Amino acid sequence: MATRVIGAASLTRDLGRWRNDDSAGAGEYGKRSARPAYVALAESIRLLIHDGRAPLGVALPSERDLATTLEVSRTTVTSAYTLLREHGYLISRQGSRSTVALPPTVVHDGAKPARSILAMMAQPELPTIDMTYAAMAAPPQMTEAYSFALQGLPTYLGTHGMDPVGVLMLREALARRYTERGLPTEPDQILITLGAQHGLRLLLNVLTTPAERVLIEHPTYPNAIEAIRDVGARPVPVPLRPDGWDLDGIRSAARQTAASAAYLIPDFNNPTGHLLDAEGRAELAAIARETRMTVIVDESMVDLNLSDREYPPPVAAFARGSEVVTIGSASKSFWGGLRVGWVRANQALITKLLGIRSTVDLGTPVMDQLATVHLLRHAEEILTTRRDQLRSRRAVLMETLAEELPDWQVNPGAGGMSLWAQLPAPVSTALAATAPNHGVLLAAGPRFGVQGAFERFIRLPFTHEEPDIRLAIKSIAAAYQGLTPHAADPLAPLIAY
Repeated sequence: MATRVIGAASLTRDLGRWRNDDSAGAGEYGKRSARPAYVALAESIRLLIHDGRAPLGVALPSERDLATTLEVSRTTVTSAYTLLREHGYLISRQGSRSTVALPPTVVHDGAKPARSILAMMAQPELPTIDMTYAAMAAPPQMTEAYSFALQGLPTYLGTHGMDPVGVLMLREALARRYTERGLPTEPDQILITLGAQHGLRLLLNVLTTPAERVLIEHPTYPNAIEAIRDVGARPVPVPLRPDGWDLDGIRSAARQTAASAAYLIPDFNNPTGHLLDAEGRAELAAIARETRMTVIVDESMVDLNLSDREYPPPVAAFARGSEVVTIGSASKSFWGGLRVGWVRANQALITKLLGIRSTVDLGTPVMDQLATVHLLRHAEEILTTRRDQLRSRRAVLMETLAEELPDWQVNPGAGGMSLWAQLPAPVSTALAATAPNHGVLLAAGPRFGVQGAFERFIRLPFTHEEPDIRLAIKSIAAAYQGLTPHAADPLAPLIAY
């Protein structure tokens, strides 16, 4: 099978302003030092790899093609590729192109995130705060949950242990939760998955075909964008307004593109934290009916309401048929290491999903499902504490931002785990490339969109301990300071492509 190749034009578009005017960056102790062009290019490609925008296993353009498109010498590209190979980001085989990879320390040592290439070349190991993830540490009740699961495990040991639908006890618990929230649900309408992302992928395989359009809010969860592309569908962005969803825009886009499906996060959108109200949910369900489009609602953040606003019923409660499908997860509510999610749909769609699932996996681990049952039984106690922690950490994040980066604009949103910060200039990718030199890993704004959007934005999770949040923002401010002369350039484009 032929190796997939990233075109030179596509890679150039994603690289954006990779040189950042003279390729200046922050060196040791925060002092500015000139970076050679080949280092700047290698660092920008490395960032694309970590963001998933240069997928693992694909081949980079030939040195000649990329040099021509970037309008640089071939020596610059050759040196950049060599640097990437030396640090494990490219694998070369005799007679074939260099393919994208991750260094073994990144793949196997999750506690040791990769620093920038410049840092690896010039600096000793730095303590790193990883701000690329919006997820909390496990609550104390997690140990109790697995003790409960272990006690209940003998009931299942006499079986083969592979249940593609999911443990009945968990499906009953989830059905009760939906019913209590205003959406009557039976256990047969629940399919347990390996997280919400797994559920989304199963749904995309059933609801879409290659080249079909799938509407997304813009910005949105980056792994959802990749899942849509991975099944051959095309994400169609509908911009979020500062105050939330453009429902007229969703209706218009659905009609004009004949989209077969939409993927939306109306419950504390990731990354903005926006919440769609009951009136908007009713209209969204009506749009789905009018356009014959299936709306996949991601409720992964549903338990993280950090405001005093009255919480609306699930979007599916406003549906009259099968136009709204819901996916959920235990990962954000309880712990990211608990890979348990679910799909809530009608029984006909559940049956179709089961047919697809058998080609991918044979079920969710029983122990994790039983642990989730225990956590759901104690959800109010756990979630009350976690919401209080998130409110406190969000306040610390906003306070430190006001002190260190007063020209950044932030809107706290109604809930979730992150702030969507607007920068004065389009330097998000450059900032994410420089921040590791200061001990912070960041997800650049374009990761949350398509076609190079959001260079003026960056996501800032508030899931770390408060001292780490303060340190992270101070470090980001130091990294940003090194970019300020370029950020202040009045001729800088709004989009870096």
